[in-house]
Amino acid sequence: MQTVFATVSRMPPVISTAHTVPRAPRQTMPSGLRRTFAKGDALFAEGDPSDYFYKVVSGTVRTSKLLSDGRRQIDAFHLAGDIFGLENSKDRYFTAEAIEPVVVLAFRRTEFTTLLHADPALGDQLMSATIASLDRAHDHMVLLGRKTALEKVATFLLDLANRLSRGNSVDLPMQRADIADYLGLTIETVSRVLSQMVRDGLIAVTAASRTIFLKDRAALELLAV
Repeated sequence: MQTVFATVSRMPPVISTAHTVPRAPRQTMPSGLRRTFAKGDALFAEGDPSDYFYKVVSGTVRTSKLLSDGRRQIDAFHLAGDIFGLENSKDRYFTAEAIEPVVVLAFRRTEFTTLLHADPALGDQLMSATIASLDRAHDHMVLLGRKTALEKVATFLLDLANRLSRGNSVDLPMQRADIADYLGLTIETVSRVLSQMVRDGLIAVTAASRTIFLKDRAALELLAV
């Protein structure tokens, strides 16, 4: 019996937590709504309310506008990491469609300020994405108005290679009709220019015509200037 009491006396005292100061609740960071779209699905249409903006997780999205005569002008191709749909107007100016299976994060425009305060890294991404988008819009305007068909295609291939970070290999996620509507050309002209580039040794095209290898990048860069 004495041994029992001796053992109990050596047990550490129980510390009461009745008056422990509670920790402040951890601030939760706003997160985007993860959404998936199949090839051909519309994320939004021209005239829809611009309630959300998006960040591409995977896949490629095209934004385009249908002109009054039925022609389509593609404004941009949005790749993984790009942020788009952050418009100043309350209604959409463009239509956004998935040209392959796409995963995006959707953020409410009304939460924009909250997002910037809660996640400074996202704020930096938004600023960088906005500047990059403006730069591409300026380059696209010059491309449409001043460059020849050969220069347009060279510029497009180099830009896509740089954005995809695949070196001199470009896996085209879009069809040639999309490329034509982005560059302001016909499908026939795009095909003719690509064939000319192959003959001149500037590029090589796989049998399926979806992967293009930039064989003479220096010559392409001279064309794209």
